[in-house]
Amino acid sequence: MSPGMSLFTVQAVLILSSDDGSRIFAKYYSPPHNATTGLSGASSNPYPDLKAQKAFEKGLADKTLKQTGDIILYDNRIVLYKMESDVMMYVIGSVDENEILLYNVILALRDSLHLLFKQSVDKRTIIENYDLVSLAVDEIVDDGIILETDPTIVIQRVSKAPTQDVNLGRIDLSEQGVNNLAQLGKAKFTDWLRQGL
Repeated sequence: MSPGMSLFTVQAVLILSSDDGSRIFAKYYSPPHNATTGLSGASSNPYPDLKAQKAFEKGLADKTLKQTGDIILYDNRIVLYKMESDVMMYVIGSVDENEILLYNVILALRDSLHLLFKQSVDKRTIIENYDLVSLAVDEIVDDGIILETDPTIVIQRVSKAPTQDVNLGRIDLSEQGVNNLAQLGKAKFTDWLRQGL
């Protein structure tokens, strides 16, 4: 294994507004062992505070909003980006990282959001469903380590409700209890149909 190789390949995942470059979603990663020892080949987070992050995001937005490609070298970092409606999605890695692997991450994020929202991925939808966006990003990248790049698996993990056992001794047979049971059955049937199609 090369001394420069590391599992910590992603340094940041950003979603910025394409109108003014303002932050919609941002997650910066720094390998835990880098902050103290500096022994790993991956570089520590050069944007430790909000001021440095905002400056980086502003410069990045100014640079990429005028371009039509999907990869640039900015601030000695590889930046992959995709434009969707009125937002720009970014995946940032060190200059030594594999561009194809990072490109798979940006595609997984874009495709996961398309499958999750079943509509246009725009600023309003992302803000209204911020929890799902955050979960999707966490399923794709954890602490800078790429976990999953298949959007269908990401969506299954994000949209699936946790299973719970029903205690038969506590079933409420009042009118409200029956209505709640009917709503639960309707929701389960809808989920079953959605997964089957």
